[in-house]
Amino acid sequence: MDVLIDKETDSLIIADEENRRVVRWSRHSGTTQGEILIDNIHCRGLALDDQRYLYVSDYGRQEVRRYRLGDDKNGTLVAGGNGQGAGLNQLNWPRYLFVDREQNLYVSDQNNHRVMKWKKGAKEGIVVAGGRGAGNALTQLSYPGGLFVDSSGTLYVAEGRNDQVMRWTPGAPQGTVIVGGNGEGAGTNQFSNPIGLSFDRHGHLYVVDCWNNRVQRFSLEP
Repeated sequence: MDVLIDKETDSLIIADEENRRVVRWSRHSGTTQGEILIDNIHCRGLALDDQRYLYVSDYGRQEVRRYRLGDDKNGTLVAGGNGQGAGLNQLNWPRYLFVDREQNLYVSDQNNHRVMKWKKGAKEGIVVAGGRGAGNALTQLSYPGGLFVDSSGTLYVAEGRNDQVMRWTPGAPQGTVIVGGNGEGAGTNQFSNPIGLSFDRHGHLYVVDCWNNRVQRFSLEP
């Protein structure tokens, strides 16, 4: 359900959700099989930080763990792990992840309809977007998915049920719809279950438009 590129080893790291494992595949020609990094895990989202720690969300255990790539099979708990719930130390179906340069972890907490920020070593998180139940008000999220946080701490989040991408600035009580939000559809500014997003070095936004079977690119206004 998620994939990232490990540039140091020129390989793909894949959350192989249906097989309950995380695998790594070399991008070199002639590769015939992958390497199992972690198994027995209901994995959904992945992130890799600058120190080459791999973060994996586990919706079975309602937690996120951090792994040292190589020989670490157990990992270290960094978010959740206190059962399914809406407390600040809990998660409810954690999905996608983002880690910034300070190793702050952002989690799209799907069934709590919020995005949580967990500082390194913290025992509980901070709600940085949503957390007011599912809905389409600017103070709410509905089944948040893919995340991106820029250098200023501004959060971008895809909303599967609201068919839009929102932007939340640090400390803001509500977000702003930047693309979509025009109802479910196949138009050029519509989505049908957007689940992932990313930016390129030119600032273009790319959105995985799942049920339309396409990826859309947007040039955002400053």
